[in-house]
Amino acid sequence: MNGLSTENESNNMYPATGLQSEKSFKPDFKLNRSLPENLKFLEELSWNFYWSWRPSAVNLFRDLDPQLWDEVEQNPRQLLRKIGGLRLWQRANDADYVRALNNFESEFRDYISQPAAEIVGISMDRPVAYFCAEYGVHNSLPIYSGGLGILSGDHLKSASDMNAPLVAVGLFYRYGYFRQSIGHDGWQEERYQNSFDQNLALKPVLDDEGERVLVSITMRGREVFAQVWLAQVGRISLYLLDTNVQKNNDVDRFITGHLYGGDVDTRVVQEKILGIGGVKLLRKLGIKPSVFHLNEGHSAFLTLELAREFLAENPQADFNDAIANVRSQCVFTTHTPVSAGNDVFSPELIEACFDQSFIEDLRIEKNELFALGRVNPDDENEAFGMTPFALRMTRTANGVSKKHGEVSRELWNEMFPEASVDDVPITHITNGVHAPTWIAPAFQDLFSQHIGENWKDVANDWESWKSAVEAISDSEVWRSHKLLKSLLISFIRQRTFSTDTGTQDTIHEHDDTNRLFDPGVLTIGFARRVAAYKRWNLLMSDLERLLKMVDDENRPVQFVFAGKAHPQDRNGKVLLQNLMALDNNSQWQRRAVFIEDYDQEVARYLVQGVDVWMNVPRRPMEASGTSGQKAAMNGGLNLSILDGWWIEGDNGINGFSIGDLDDPDISQEEIDARDAEALYNVLETQVIPDFYELDENGLPSKWIGRMKNAIATLTPQFSSDRMLRDYFSSIYKQD
Repeated sequence: MNGLSTENESNNMYPATGLQSEKSFKPDFKLNRSLPENLKFLEELSWNFYWSWRPSAVNLFRDLDPQLWDEVEQNPRQLLRKIGGLRLWQRANDADYVRALNNFESEFRDYISQPAAEIVGISMDRPVAYFCAEYGVHNSLPIYSGGLGILSGDHLKSASDMNAPLVAVGLFYRYGYFRQSIGHDGWQEERYQNSFDQNLALKPVLDDEGERVLVSITMRGREVFAQVWLAQVGRISLYLLDTNVQKNNDVDRFITGHLYGGDVDTRVVQEKILGIGGVKLLRKLGIKPSVFHLNEGHSAFLTLELAREFLAENPQADFNDAIANVRSQCVFTTHTPVSAGNDVFSPELIEACFDQSFIEDLRIEKNELFALGRVNPDDENEAFGMTPFALRMTRTANGVSKKHGEVSRELWNEMFPEASVDDVPITHITNGVHAPTWIAPAFQDLFSQHIGENWKDVANDWESWKSAVEAISDSEVWRSHKLLKSLLISFIRQRTFSTDTGTQDTIHEHDDTNRLFDPGVLTIGFARRVAAYKRWNLLMSDLERLLKMVDDENRPVQFVFAGKAHPQDRNGKVLLQNLMALDNNSQWQRRAVFIEDYDQEVARYLVQGVDVWMNVPRRPMEASGTSGQKAAMNGGLNLSILDGWWIEGDNGINGFSIGDLDDPDISQEEIDARDAEALYNVLETQVIPDFYELDENGLPSKWIGRMKNAIATLTPQFSSDRMLRDYFSSIYKQD
């Protein structure tokens, strides 16, 4: 890194001036307190998110003060800052606690000290540079909104565990994504939290003179500066660009203010900071990537900076030469199965964002630049699309499931008029999830007992893993699941308890939760963005039939919901409000709950504790989906439309499928009606009977058999370790 460091610098870096307050600029996230000598490793550990996927490390923080741990939303640095001195000294005098801390310190140092591996000729001398607009590493680093961020976070964790040569680049959003609360009337309300009020595990990146590293990007006719934060994700460095710099004016300081916030003008300059600023940052750090991975189109402008660099070094070359050079270095993953979901900008906005001198450095005319982002390069009325642009500027492109690859080839076929749909150069690598992050400690302990401490390695061998899981007794699998289900219900009761519940009954708040949910009742989870294609209303399309299942005296069903509607999506908010207040003289208010502010912590409780994970998107709009994969690794059975990853995962035993793979040529209303009928039918004739059927030992052996099959078949197939191996072997690898 050419002597660059991440040590904390003086708190006086940003003195208050004019309308600015000192709090407007954050020089560091130091604790400014001392820990007992034999607990000092806790602060070192809190800087590295490795703790977040090691249950023993999570316990080290939680055991300091369990109540405070939840109050600070599982942020270890906030915990260490706020915890009382007495609690610290009690733990410092607890021999068992100190022994556990020392044991984990040895594990951590051994893990971190291992040099990076060389994979298919890629090493840390020339690593993969992974670019993404959001990262869901942990809920204590709130720079993610949903599936894309969780996927990128899991990508980094698997890269760390595999000791892969990879660095990552993103943006630090001061206010992150919105926090959700539901009013007494069931209406969604939004609020934003200033991350500067937290103690985040981010260190400022400094140069050899101890000064903050800054990168500058010219946009909108002026120079904009971005400072850099480092998040350490195990062995992987994640660099985050932040324009909240004193040198910038008020408008530019808020470029990185909100994730997916602001207008289209803000979006395009954010993407310029990420792409062009990210390349400039890597050059300053002395990092020379062999591959640039554009995870979604948000970072695609990085290809223009690579082209500009090439042309500056090759005076005789033209832009076509630059494109060839750039394409050889860049790969692209698309996550969106519909053209409307891709970022598009007007030519006027692109022209305003890229000054004339930058375009001249590329040795092209502005219309040639605009054409790169059009499906039809000759259509001057077409907007500039980041996905067409990325497809033109990268050597490979992939979707995130087999079906999504097919959909993407058809979606972008017009860009390749000489090719048939099957020959469009878009392949696929199906998404996966990081097993140590998402598999509950109860199951990790079970796997360690029966498979060995190296169970994560065994999971890479599909046949060995399947045999080992099938050998675990039904009673032990069921006991672990019941523990997790009881934990989920306790969490539900705590999160929905309120002393002030308004004047109407809603499923997100109760003044008495003691009778809420029953661990013996079939529990179905449904947690999704509240978007039209997710079809939240499909389950509600026949209320009489739904409530009959909920109210059944012998075989009832209970539902747990979570998800956010976009702040500007009024229809989504109305849908949520209707869900909250549903009653109809039924047991609904006792057997259905909505958990506010869906994030990674909520997701962990849900995917680890429910019996069934439901997913009913409108085909083929689920590019992949990963929440169902997390549930499956914990023995949860998927109840899903055949779309995204589930087409590849379903074997008829490890879950339940809804509807047909191919829809007839009928209206969308008819498709929804058929899928709703299929959903109710599968619930009534398969899911409910299988769950409540007991053997002579009082166990639902048929259901447990399905659970074990889900764990055995889906864990290795849909792990992010498998995903990352596929990226290295078929995408990152240089020919």
